[in-house]
Amino acid sequence: MSGSFVSPELRAKVRGLAEPIGLAFARVGLSPNALTVIGFLIACVAAVAAGAQLWLLAGILVIVGGIFDMFDGMVARATGKVSKAGAFLDSTFDRWGEGVVYIGIVAGCLFAGFDLGAILAAAAMSSAFMVSYTRARSESLGFAPGKGMANVGLAPREVRLVILTLGVVLAGVSLTILAVSLAVIVVLASITTVQRIVVTLRQASSQG
Repeated sequence: MSGSFVSPELRAKVRGLAEPIGLAFARVGLSPNALTVIGFLIACVAAVAAGAQLWLLAGILVIVGGIFDMFDGMVARATGKVSKAGAFLDSTFDRWGEGVVYIGIVAGCLFAGFDLGAILAAAAMSSAFMVSYTRARSESLGFAPGKGMANVGLAPREVRLVILTLGVVLAGVSLTILAVSLAVIVVLASITTVQRIVVTLRQASSQG
């Protein structure tokens, strides 16, 4: 697979370290779907905070929401509740939450009179969605079976989340830092989209 900043080995290591926390969520009765919804609601609050230019709070909430998103799959596996419906909800609310956060950033930048930031946030949202779309469409057509496409490209969701969080947290220091982080997301996500297109086309050619 094409190179990614997040290797399958690193994913497995992070899952192993976080598994005890996921099991704790399961023991207190939180279902995978409940964690999915909680993560989405946290993203909505983060968007409101960004719109109000409470950048530090928004950044903290973005990463907390991302952590909840990581645990829903762990709880599903730990409790034997892995299902196609759960996977569908997880992916859907992930994209929805990501979009809501970007809208909050657009609003915050506009209220601050920082039009460049608003434009870059919109561009970052579009680029990020293309990363997810190329994976979903490719896998739905039978390419990169399993979660193979998740390992393709420089900037999967985890990488974008870290970059976005840093930019939002530091926006209170300088909106220019936020703009730079958004521009980095645009570039890396666009490269990732192209990488996934190339991998898919190569697989299609080899099957032809």
